[in-house]
Amino acid sequence: MVSRHERQVASERRREAMAVLARASGSDLIALWNEAGLPDDAETLRGPETGLVTVRGRMGGGGAAFNFGEATVTRATVKLPTGEVGHAYALGREKVKVRVAALVDALRQKPDLQEQIEEKILVPLRERLAEADATRRAETAATKVDFFTMVRGED
Repeated sequence: MVSRHERQVASERRREAMAVLARASGSDLIALWNEAGLPDDAETLRGPETGLVTVRGRMGGGGAAFNFGEATVTRATVKLPTGEVGHAYALGREKVKVRVAALVDALRQKPDLQEQIEEKILVPLRERLAEADATRRAETAATKVDFFTMVRGED
């Protein structure tokens, strides 16, 4: 019997993997999927379909919530012949990316494929996302002005 803690850990790992799949670029995910050679015999239950979601915001991060605008989101749900169901949502209109992400989510639920998916798809995606974040941080840091170290010229 699986303990409550083990279910919670598995749920958190799935959530993190789904976040990586959602943030990854479509070209990276599809290229890694094609290289991995994983089975693609899933039935499509929903989508991939594109729609809008309302984005909520708060003034100053803590004020009253308000409707900020809308964002385009694509979603898909697939079911493997063995019964595992995979879901995926991602910003944008990349239907192929979202279907592949749903397949990865479904296949990842199979214990015999978890390690293979981790090594061939999720680890490279995490590395690419970390590199992109580091590049963005470096570009942003280059424009930072530190007002406390500026000399006023009043010697």
